[in-house]
Amino acid sequence: MPLYECVLIARSEITQQQVDEIADGVVAQVEADGAQVKKREYWGLRNLAYRIRKNRKGHYVLLGLDAPSVAVSEMERQLHLNEDILRFMTVKVDAIDDEPSAPLARRDDRDRGFRGPKPAGRFDSGRRRGLDDREEFRARDEFRSDRDDDLGEDE
Repeated sequence: MPLYECVLIARSEITQQQVDEIADGVVAQVEADGAQVKKREYWGLRNLAYRIRKNRKGHYVLLGLDAPSVAVSEMERQLHLNEDILRFMTVKVDAIDDEPSAPLARRDDRDRGFRGPKPAGRFDSGRRRGLDDREEFRARDEFRSDRDDDLGEDE
């Protein structure tokens, strides 16, 4: 049987338990049609790229399916009828990875601890300076002193 990945986005107003119930219903319907669910991931409540039906956030769920096309068609029909589902996309794939998908792997890699010392700015050597000691003020003052020296020699 062909392999599919389906990502569905549920409304942000419902709870995670309700999203799990929706996913359980989809899984039960697909398995009743003779398919297998190879992978199931809850990606969490995430921001949407644009508003969908007045929603700015949505619960994301990924399903990896080993299913006939008839079962996938019925699953998509059921998802269209569910009012809590904002969007879904089903894609045929060559293989389903057992590893966590990119959004979950990226979330695990993030460390909110110490990020190291703050690097020096473009014109800054790292030491603190007053407002009059900024690079552009020093350049202006050097230009004025050079100009005053030139005027003083001509007299």
